[in-house]
Amino acid sequence: MSAGQAAGEAAGAAATPVLPRVLSALFYGTCSFLIVLVNKALLSAYSFPSPMFLGIGQMAATILILYVSKLNKIVHFPDFDKSIPVKLFPLPLIYVGNHISGLSSTSKLSLPMFTVLRKFTIPLTLLLEIIILGKRYPLSIIVSVFAIILGAFIAAGSDLSFNLEGYTFVLLNDIFTAANGVYTKQKIDPKELGKYGVLFYNACFMVVPTAIISFSTGDFQQATHFQHWTNFLFVFQFVLSCLLGFLLMYSTVLCSHYNSALTTTVVGAIKNISIAYIGMLIGGDYIFSILNFIGLNICMVGGLRYSFLTLRGNSKPIQSGDEENALPESKC
Repeated sequence: MSAGQAAGEAAGAAATPVLPRVLSALFYGTCSFLIVLVNKALLSAYSFPSPMFLGIGQMAATILILYVSKLNKIVHFPDFDKSIPVKLFPLPLIYVGNHISGLSSTSKLSLPMFTVLRKFTIPLTLLLEIIILGKRYPLSIIVSVFAIILGAFIAAGSDLSFNLEGYTFVLLNDIFTAANGVYTKQKIDPKELGKYGVLFYNACFMVVPTAIISFSTGDFQQATHFQHWTNFLFVFQFVLSCLLGFLLMYSTVLCSHYNSALTTTVVGAIKNISIAYIGMLIGGDYIFSILNFIGLNICMVGGLRYSFLTLRGNSKPIQSGDEENALPESKC
């Protein structure tokens, strides 16, 4: 991104009223909170064996809702043409990787450890914003980010329920989430696809390949033979997860549109304060240790510190060509 483009993007963000930025962040945090709880119930409490099938349901819900909304002129996005895949790339690949790794990691880790390891998304997002969007952040923000990482290392290092597969999936999910946030911020230009077009065509391009992978790996067959399809509460939560999947994708795009990708990521981390402590009380799979608890709280303090700096306007990215001019895009 050139200095002129960065300055123009920052000016647009600065002109955005505070209320839409705050409301979009709260909307994203609420959706993210709810979907983790629902997916945890489906994949752990009910032992649903097919995370990819659940991802397909979320993609299908997104396609259906947006297509019906477009037909009824509730939302607007361009009709398909051969330029759309080029405009979207590499978002569809990142999108499906984010879905699959996120759902897989949720089923294999306790809620507190899941939320701790997900905080590695924050420095990855910061790094990608520097590389891809050409931003620089003040030292106070970088210190807050590293406080979050320090706490995550302490908490993860003392995890008594270590699960290599779960850790691998959640770290992959961190990478995909960071890339998704940064590239989404880059792609949602209203003059191009807009936020609804990005959501719709992402889901359209990846639902068939994901279905093929699900079928070839046995994920689809396990889902169709699952014993709880006659259980009303399970079916209700499955449908709710599909709807929340759409709302989460929409709220992520909305929050990234009004704020920055880094602020969207940190909002997700702050949301995890509630999830982590709820998991300690009702998850049933949290193994308490002093170091884990200390590390968890260091993560939370770092996240809250970032939020405080953001609200004060100290998270303004610094334009690479002029370190004295702060870009206000990250204000929430």
